[in-house]
Amino acid sequence: MADRRLAPLTALSTLGLRSRPAAPRRVVVPAPPAEPAPERSQMVVDNAVYAGGRRIATPASTAESHDWLTEGFDDRMVWLGLYRPEPAELGELAEQYELPELAVEDAIQAHQRPKFERYGDTLFVVLKAARYLDAAEQVEFGELHLFLGRQFAITVRHSESPDLARVRRRLESEPALLAKGSEAVLYAILDAVVDGYTPVVLGLANDIEQIETQVFRGDPGVSRRIYELSQEVLEFQRAARPLTGILAAITAGFDKYGVDEELRSYLRDVADHVVQVNERVEGFRQQLRDILTVNATLVAQRQNEEIRELTEASIAQGEEVKKISAWAAILFAPTLVGTVYGMNFEDMPELSWHLGYPFALVLMLGVSLTLYAVFKRRDWI
Repeated sequence: MADRRLAPLTALSTLGLRSRPAAPRRVVVPAPPAEPAPERSQMVVDNAVYAGGRRIATPASTAESHDWLTEGFDDRMVWLGLYRPEPAELGELAEQYELPELAVEDAIQAHQRPKFERYGDTLFVVLKAARYLDAAEQVEFGELHLFLGRQFAITVRHSESPDLARVRRRLESEPALLAKGSEAVLYAILDAVVDGYTPVVLGLANDIEQIETQVFRGDPGVSRRIYELSQEVLEFQRAARPLTGILAAITAGFDKYGVDEELRSYLRDVADHVVQVNERVEGFRQQLRDILTVNATLVAQRQNEEIRELTEASIAQGEEVKKISAWAAILFAPTLVGTVYGMNFEDMPELSWHLGYPFALVLMLGVSLTLYAVFKRRDWI
């Protein structure tokens, strides 16, 4: 097997220029099958053979569809649509269509970044589709792998989006476009993937507006929502940003590789949409950063306000404690004097003194006034 090389993206249009050794022409006499056709694998969503942009057969098996290409008709193309195929099934297709081993491994394992590679006469493309789930208010990402050759297009889908059946119906309704071969299939799928980004952009914009409301309302769970939405925007950016480079390289090779003028205008339109999506996504990232900063500022302000209120409450409590302590001390002085003079001892000198009672009252009053003056000077009361 040849070494794996990253293809120039402008090699897209060379598919229609390469030639293969023509297989010996054989005459096929169609005849009704003697037995019912075998049941198609559930992993093969659609299996069609096209000639001149029109479907001429829907084989019951991938082997049968491959046989249609061995009859020497250059205008024929097989388009196989697979959904989460088993490694054995994809390996069988790899042998039939001579698919590169490393690309087949990537298609089996999935979880690849968007990319565009060339292995000899076969192009391998990985795309990231996205769709917005209204009920969950989340973005769901899917992965799509394409193997494109001069006479075949094999799509391996690992998610529900994009709807390739809709793409196929669109191309079948435009035979002139589908007649351009696998280039037209790649364009239509790129267009569908990019068009699928528009509802995602609108959904994310609506989520950001809701988050702004939650931030200024003081919702305690908004920080977590900001983080989750930031991760979705980042993942969305990883899916959409590589398409800019891919389409820019394709556009640069229009003249060099003689890309059909109709495909040129279609691809330019897709490239414009990708630029718009990437600009919106980058704006979302900056907006979320600003919202996160504002939220952190508001949280800090609320915390400072709470601390200030707690401090003021603590100071007020301290003032009350001081007042209570001061009055307790003032009341304690006459209590102490009264307690001393209330003891029943016969040999106390003041017991027989006729001025003892007035003296005790004056002493209690004097001590209380002195303590009151001291606490008053210190603003305790």
